[in-house]
Amino acid sequence: MADRYIFSSESVTEGHPDKVCDLISDSVLDACLSQDPASRVACETMVKDNLVVLGGEITTNAVFDYHQVVKSAIEHIGYTHHDCKFNSDSFFLVNALGKQSQDIAQGVDARSAEHKETAEQGAGDQGIMFGYAVRETDSLMPAPIDYSHRLGLAITELRKSGTHPWLRPDSKTQVSMEYVNNKPVSVTAVVVSTMHAASIDTPEIREHLKRDLIDKVIPADLITQDTQILINPTGRFVVGGPEGDCGLTGRKIIVDTYGGMGRHGGGAFSGKDPSKVDRSAAYMCRWVAKNVVAAGLADRCELQVAYAIGHPEPVSVHVETFGTGHVSDDKIVRAILEVFSFKPAAIISQLNLLRPIFRKTTNYGHLGRQDDLDAITWERTDKADALRSLAAS
Repeated sequence: MADRYIFSSESVTEGHPDKVCDLISDSVLDACLSQDPASRVACETMVKDNLVVLGGEITTNAVFDYHQVVKSAIEHIGYTHHDCKFNSDSFFLVNALGKQSQDIAQGVDARSAEHKETAEQGAGDQGIMFGYAVRETDSLMPAPIDYSHRLGLAITELRKSGTHPWLRPDSKTQVSMEYVNNKPVSVTAVVVSTMHAASIDTPEIREHLKRDLIDKVIPADLITQDTQILINPTGRFVVGGPEGDCGLTGRKIIVDTYGGMGRHGGGAFSGKDPSKVDRSAAYMCRWVAKNVVAAGLADRCELQVAYAIGHPEPVSVHVETFGTGHVSDDKIVRAILEVFSFKPAAIISQLNLLRPIFRKTTNYGHLGRQDDLDAITWERTDKADALRSLAAS
């Protein structure tokens, strides 16, 4: 008997209150790294109504105007309409950033310290990170989150291009897919909720977005006569963004990763420099898992790595291929450890992370992006040949 189930994933656009915060935090990070690549940054943001609050810890030699960085991020998102209470011309900024604890710094820095076991750079925190890849899409991402991100990116392009000037920045998308024997076969539901100007009514919104968004993003062969299409199901979405809901950095960690299909260790990404392994090691794990699948060693791969704060080597590396491996998981692990180094300093070097690249990662998935492999280095499949060769020996 065929194994059937439905799996759903969601995405949110850059105007969602939490994503506003993520972009502001990553914009501050990039501003620091552009002047001082050795910056230590843990920038958290909160937004509500027209208030922006920055908190966290930063140690940097960079000097810049925080207000201007925040304003530029808000303008980039598109909160420039005065029918939105939150906009780039009238926000208030509270800057409550401090400096990184010296106790943390001595564990992370590549120097000796009393009772520290090594002078190597250590992990910026303890934690568990996961990477995942699956042969379902060209990006080797799970299909539900991949199509949810495509819808979110496409609705943003419709707004920013001026095709539909009544669109406003805050939107959410969701795709439900039916799987048969772990293969996606059809879309059972598509949900799009978008903020809009008061001047347009809901039936017109639904007509436009069915034609110009859903029909153009979701392949026709995945749509059936039973597929539910739900566009602005509440009937009205004029009050949105930070006026409608408080936003915080790091609350969209499932959107940022695998849409729930792969496991998550719990650490958020945005606003953190790459000495924080909950960001850099999660990128590393995606790079490794993607190369395992690209090498043909498995059709589905999940990698788990765990760290202790201040310690350079991971305390565990685990691979799960869910019965899809074409060689044993033990062989895959041995090949991985031969090709890749999981030390924090080595991750930063291998992925070239001490650059102001992180604003590019904030929206539509930190993982699975194919648009700029010079910046998003963890999406390359440049180690597939080496893994294949070692696993075959």
